[in-house]
Amino acid sequence: MENKLRIYNTLTRKVEQFIPNEEGKVAMYTCGPTVYHFAHIGNLRSYIMEDLLEKTLRYMGYDVKRVMNITDVGHLSSDADTGEDKMLKGAKREHKTVMEIAKFYTDAFFADCGDLNIKTPDVVEPATNCIPEFIHMIEGLMEKGFAYESGGNIYFDTSKLKEYYVLSNHSEEELLVGVREDVDEDENKRNKTDFVLWFTKSKFEDQELKWESPWGTGYPGWHIECSCISMKHLGEYMDIHCGGVDNIFPHHTNEIAQSEAYLGHKWCNYWFHVHHLNDKAGKMSKSKGEFLTVSLLKEKGYDPRVYRLYCLQSHYRKPLEFSFEALDNAVAAFDKLTKRIGSLRKDEGAVEPEKFDAWKARFQAVLCDDLNSSMALTVLYDMLKEDMSDATKDALAEDFDRVLSLDLTTAYAQKESENGVDAELEAYVLERIEERKAAKKARDFARADEIRAQLLEKGIVLEDTREGVKWKKA
Repeated sequence: MENKLRIYNTLTRKVEQFIPNEEGKVAMYTCGPTVYHFAHIGNLRSYIMEDLLEKTLRYMGYDVKRVMNITDVGHLSSDADTGEDKMLKGAKREHKTVMEIAKFYTDAFFADCGDLNIKTPDVVEPATNCIPEFIHMIEGLMEKGFAYESGGNIYFDTSKLKEYYVLSNHSEEELLVGVREDVDEDENKRNKTDFVLWFTKSKFEDQELKWESPWGTGYPGWHIECSCISMKHLGEYMDIHCGGVDNIFPHHTNEIAQSEAYLGHKWCNYWFHVHHLNDKAGKMSKSKGEFLTVSLLKEKGYDPRVYRLYCLQSHYRKPLEFSFEALDNAVAAFDKLTKRIGSLRKDEGAVEPEKFDAWKARFQAVLCDDLNSSMALTVLYDMLKEDMSDATKDALAEDFDRVLSLDLTTAYAQKESENGVDAELEAYVLERIEERKAAKKARDFARADEIRAQLLEKGIVLEDTREGVKWKKA
């Protein structure tokens, strides 16, 4: 690992060298979806960039264990513990049970991830699988004096912490009652920053999913889920926790509070946050009604890998504004890039080890510079212009694609196959066209006519135009 990964750590508010707790191994956690609706492409930008981070770590030789939760209970319509459970809201909208909703949208989420070449995490755990773990942790927080019962609910007492706003850099005076949406203040709380660990039937009589607990029948709060699921699979110490910037407060702030209160030591060293995808009206959100999904992009004729490229063209810490005009530009870039790579003759020359290693080092260096994906693409483009064998370029493109995941070496052949044209045939045709061009330049018209006839025998018709030679299948 000659290059050292440096990433922006929200906890320290600076770019710093990544040093895992255990040499060569990375414990990584990703906040998963609340599966009450389709993921919109803004949500999926975060997962694309988190996927890039995981694949960069693996590319550098780390043994990564990545865990992700599925929120199928407990996430209310406001992040500040008020309103209706999002899962119940989805079930009412579609006249289905909560678990039917959860399964349908979990499957839809992973189908979208597959279309975007996002790797499935090593562990995916639904919240409903971990009720005993939630109860156990809440009991521990109560025993340690960090939680209390009020109005039938169990709350975390933020006043017991020396520092609560470690991620968000808020002051208590600056804090509003509503974080992402206007909400009513919960009068059961001792402090306005306290948050719910467990809801009981006294508050939500129509809740479909409920479990017995020492405090009455109820269900967990949203924030407790990620803490318990990560500890269950990654242990007491975690290297890196990922999510969108809108998770910083209150969700990730609350995760740190309850986890470190329970464990009695620092929990996670690095916090990785991806900025919003915006449209001209502002941040993309499901609450606005109609929103863009991967399925909708496909219906409009866009390859989902184009959207992945579109996201990689921008740095994860910068807001990205979406427009179809910009996506069309990404289509053109994707088609040109994959055609260039797909046209390489893999058997032309041998792989040149020194050049391969030098370009790989350049590619790794820009990734290690706070995951600079746009510069990684620039390295790819520059590499393709380099004077070296096609075999070397093809090997490098395949190597880079371990991180970029754009199907660089196969996308063009796939497209041509779908269009009824074989990539090898096209390479052969283009080679014959160049040979015919040279023959005509040498005034060897007999040879030029012979080449045209040979191509015609293979079902290829040539047409000489002002713009050059065009060809098509007969």
